[in-house]
Amino acid sequence: MAKRDYYEILEVERTADGTEIKKAYRKKAMQYHPDRNPGDKDAEEKFKEAAEAYDVLSNPDKKSRYDRFGHAGVGGASGGYTADFDLNTIFERFGDLFSGGFGGGFGGFESFFGGGRSASQQRVRQGTNLRITVKLSLEEIANGAEKKIKLQKYIPCPDCDGIGTKDKNSIETCPDCGGSGQQVRVERSMFGMVQQASVCSRCEGKGEVIKDPCPKCHGNGVVKGEEVVEVKIPAGVARGMQLTVRGKGNAALNGGVNGDLYVMVEEIEHELFERDGNNIHLKYYISFPQAALGAHVEVPTLDGAVKIKIEPGTQSGQVFRLQGKGLPDIRQYGKGDLIVNVNVWIPKVLSKEERVSIEQFQDSENFEPKPKNNEKGFFNRVKSFFKD
Repeated sequence: MAKRDYYEILEVERTADGTEIKKAYRKKAMQYHPDRNPGDKDAEEKFKEAAEAYDVLSNPDKKSRYDRFGHAGVGGASGGYTADFDLNTIFERFGDLFSGGFGGGFGGFESFFGGGRSASQQRVRQGTNLRITVKLSLEEIANGAEKKIKLQKYIPCPDCDGIGTKDKNSIETCPDCGGSGQQVRVERSMFGMVQQASVCSRCEGKGEVIKDPCPKCHGNGVVKGEEVVEVKIPAGVARGMQLTVRGKGNAALNGGVNGDLYVMVEEIEHELFERDGNNIHLKYYISFPQAALGAHVEVPTLDGAVKIKIEPGTQSGQVFRLQGKGLPDIRQYGKGDLIVNVNVWIPKVLSKEERVSIEQFQDSENFEPKPKNNEKGFFNRVKSFFKD
């Protein structure tokens, strides 16, 4: 199923600024919030969809790449990441946008829908992101590629499956906060008694503590290790483009949300072709006899060799354009062209017989240069200029 346009999801114009985008996202999030639509899977998906759109359009770098390349510019080969943009991630990243509401008396994001979420639910641990660079040949860019990359990173502890203890019974409710993840203090002020809530220092907002930590990870749930990650590279990517692989960054402590993997694209210089957007250029040499007499020659392309016809009298610098033999557009708008720049090869060393043969044409009027769009006698005028 094709992904919807992010501007369409938030119902904003492409010229919308950050304030308009934030306001539009708040409106959509309030409309489709799971607490307001219990059990409604369609509303939950629209809630995730709106968060994904805001995540891209509120970031100037992501927005620029989305405007240029569409979904492929900010996602992987699938063109995006709605399926991996879960509720915990949304509440963790964007919950603070709604604290204080809209300035019209609304409460916070959670309290607006009644009851709210406990601190242990709000403080989902987030693994750190990883960033790598992948070098691609022009052929891989033309056809797309799948890369298997070995990453050194934090992974869930294999001994305790990432929970921090081998015995699940040793996980108990935090005695300091009673499982709420919050510690509440009542202080006297000039306005009377004021109640203040803060994250529990003992359980760090999780609401639980580990009585018997795993000896391998010391209760953290993660250890240093390695993982082989498969990255799908869509055809038509360009140098500097960033692809996102959700959930393949560092594992989070005690079973939280994994970080993401950002893949930066780098192009390997090709020995024959030079890229210019979706077009590619080829400098191709032909012999003097081929230029004078004409010929059929084989020209390399990214898909294999093709034959082109060299007309008699072809000049050095003449350009042939082979349509559709360039690189595919990442937005699937077709393919660029292969531009063949023909150069006539002049040997630097001649044999005696070759020199004698060529000297026979030296005084032939037919071999005098006659540039296009110049009247007959141009060469004679040039010679007279130097005589004068």
